Amino acid sequence: MTAIEERPVRVRRVSLRVTPRALVVGIVLAVVLFVLSAVSMTTGDYPLSVLDVVKTLFGFGDAGTEFIVTTLRLPRLLLAVLVGAALAVSGGVLQSLSANPLGSPDVIGFTEGSATGALLVIVLAHGDSGAVALGALVGGILTALAVGLLAYRRGLQGFRMILVGIGVAAMLTAVNSYLITRASLQDAYAAQAWLVGGLNGRGWDEIWPVAIAVVVLLPLAFGYGRRLALLEMGDDSAKGLGVPVERSRAVLLAVAVTLCAIATAATGPIAFVALAAPQLAKRLARSAKPALVSSALMGALLLVASDLVTRLVFGEEGLPVGIATGAIGGLYLMWLLSNQWRRNRG
Repeated sequence: MTAIEERPVRVRRVSLRVTPRALVVGIVLAVVLFVLSAVSMTTGDYPLSVLDVVKTLFGFGDAGTEFIVTTLRLPRLLLAVLVGAALAVSGGVLQSLSANPLGSPDVIGFTEGSATGALLVIVLAHGDSGAVALGALVGGILTALAVGLLAYRRGLQGFRMILVGIGVAAMLTAVNSYLITRASLQDAYAAQAWLVGGLNGRGWDEIWPVAIAVVVLLPLAFGYGRRLALLEMGDDSAKGLGVPVERSRAVLLAVAVTLCAIATAATGPIAFVALAAPQLAKRLARSAKPALVSSALMGALLLVASDLVTRLVFGEEGLPVGIATGAIGGLYLMWLLSNQWRRNRG
């Protein structure tokens, strides 16, 4: 008999540093999100009680209540949570990598690229909703690759990426406008409805791709949070601390682009969630480091709250939520730019 040599197995441990304030902020955001979700499930043209919703979710509701809960409201709520979280984490990663609060996918052209891909499918191929979603995904990824290649010069500099992205976004906006002018009336209506961005009419088919992306990519982004914080210190400092800079940046960019593209493919362009949520979460946590978990909760909270307000004011199928987030985000962007201007003058 031969002796079998036993070797110790090394287990790599993953540790997360959480400050008490960041933990409290995360808990508060999660509680508020839960409360708003409960209100959203019970509010609408056909009001329900919390007990009715709970009974229906466990299979004890009548046919009418089951249709309202599981077909109309629950998919809408879940999609709002998933898309809000995905956009917020995408924006948080890109803002951190570019070291600029304007480094958001809807500012540097990624969202416009997804819109171009979707419009090409709608106007030229007359595709169904699945083909439109695939076109949006491909368009967003190709736009991100184009921005990265154009901005790359001995490394990917954040300010250069933002300038290139803004230029690419402007060109794609012109392309999108041209495509709509060349479309038939029916295709132009469908294209404009998609470009507004919203949760109306979305169901379980739109949820599953976003859910898979969130389950797979959000933990990856959270796991790279420490590297992301070190990358903010500069490439030389990060390399000195043992961070594989280029590989880490490539992984984080791929995560951010994929989250943004899949979220946009599901709902259309939802403006300013990716821009505002990471900054609001960071200010609440009073953290100099990226607050990706809080950003995800804040993004979900913003989108659920915006959708709830539009439903209360304009009805179940009234104002698309993309219009509401665009109006609120425009005010936030004005405040952000004026605040940056005052800081630079000071």
